[in-house]
Amino acid sequence: MRRLVIGEARRRRNSFLSYSSHFQSYSYSSSTSAVVHSPTLMDSSAVSLDTLNPKVLNCEYAVRGEIVILAQRLQQQLLDKPGSKPFDEILYCNIGNPHSLGQQPITFFREVLALTDYPALLDKTETQGLFSADAIKRAWHILQQIPGRATGAYSHSQGVKGLRDTIAAGMEARDGFPADPNDIFLTDGASPAVHMMMQLLLSSEKDGILCPIPQYPLYSASITLHGGSLVPYFLDEETGWGLEISELKKQLEDAKSKGINVRALVVINPGNPTGQVLAEENQRKIVEFCKQEGLVLLADEVYQENVYAPEKKFHSFKKVSRSMGYGEEDVSLVSFQSVSKGYHGECGKRGGYMEVTGFSPEIREQIYKLSSVNLCSNIGGQILASLVMSPPKDGDESYESYRAEKDGILSSLARRAKQLEEAFNKLEGVSCNKAEGAMYLFPRIRLPQKAIKAAAGENRAADAFYCNRLLNATGVVLVPGSGFGQVPGTWHFRCTILPQEDKIPAIVSRLAEFHKSFMQEFRD
Repeated sequence: MRRLVIGEARRRRNSFLSYSSHFQSYSYSSSTSAVVHSPTLMDSSAVSLDTLNPKVLNCEYAVRGEIVILAQRLQQQLLDKPGSKPFDEILYCNIGNPHSLGQQPITFFREVLALTDYPALLDKTETQGLFSADAIKRAWHILQQIPGRATGAYSHSQGVKGLRDTIAAGMEARDGFPADPNDIFLTDGASPAVHMMMQLLLSSEKDGILCPIPQYPLYSASITLHGGSLVPYFLDEETGWGLEISELKKQLEDAKSKGINVRALVVINPGNPTGQVLAEENQRKIVEFCKQEGLVLLADEVYQENVYAPEKKFHSFKKVSRSMGYGEEDVSLVSFQSVSKGYHGECGKRGGYMEVTGFSPEIREQIYKLSSVNLCSNIGGQILASLVMSPPKDGDESYESYRAEKDGILSSLARRAKQLEEAFNKLEGVSCNKAEGAMYLFPRIRLPQKAIKAAAGENRAADAFYCNRLLNATGVVLVPGSGFGQVPGTWHFRCTILPQEDKIPAIVSRLAEFHKSFMQEFRD
């Protein structure tokens, strides 16, 4: 019976992963096989795979999928039996989690967080010698804005009003256009904000979201969980992962012809997993497209601080829209920001927000209702979001150390991106576009037919087969491109640029040695 249940779960998942029912030109390849759990004594449990919500069964999230589970198992084996593998450590290049890979937090941010979490420190004389004066002043100011001056208290469902004021002021300074704190909803990272908008916009599989391919799997997962349809538009790898308006129009019309009501367009800038930074003129065309087609523009801008190409600059879609003369009544725009990325990389603090503009009061009331269901986001994350948008300024005691820490992190990331890009482009059959921003490279790998057939024999996507073999041989963890979506017949993998600089040579040498052996083994 259990085999039948697992088989049905696989069938349901695989039927979802093929979008051919709506999009005959695109098939979303799965990078993993269904995870089969060991039998238990609870075979007659009230909950089984065939009684679960099929949306949960169909949902996948590649960056924490099968490859990572295998990596964690190998890591435990290394701890239990040192020397048992042909490598001495696991090198995680799979996820944008900077602090887990050795990046240090920004001192000023952590000082303020420590003082607000334990306000009794502010009354101790030793504090003046241990903490910077501007951190102490900022902590006092923040505590006066929080109910009960306690970070353990609930806040307003949109977040502490004073912190939203600070964030709005930071956005206004960045863009040169007004920002309203009442448009800001503080969330536990950007992910809950994305889920909230999908919940708001999707009522059935007849509702669609235009989403880039390759894409960050949060979008495909959230669209699935909320019962909608992903409408793929392909980024052009040959032009540095360009976003062409003609491709948006083509996919929109194709979706309409199949009865899909496209509600919104997702744009990730800088790109994940592709690392491109959009030109302002391109952004203008995207805004115009959304206005003409009546689409909500969902702007994922969590990597706005991560721009490495000297000729590129981040522009928020809010700034671009307002500079075109468009106001609230012209374009519905939701922009997402997070404390997890940028130079701060505070993933575990779970701080973020969305700015919601261009919606009627009636719709905003519904968004607020969704926020209220979750009561509020965590206060520490809210504080950190305000600090990110209002860091120390020239003349503050912490400014010089803050600038040194920030610039040191970003310049190091740029060097790591360049090292890895050059290394990938030296591998046989591999081509890698320049990382203009974000935290990732997304190289294309041209695999021999013999390897593709071997992968099919294991019921794996070919790039998942490659990444699995790489991990077992070297301890290097990459994410198969099939987990992000790609042009059918092409194969990729995503690699973060986050391992510390002294680890990059080991990653490069292990990968080069493995790749040479792999290509030789499977040469046609």
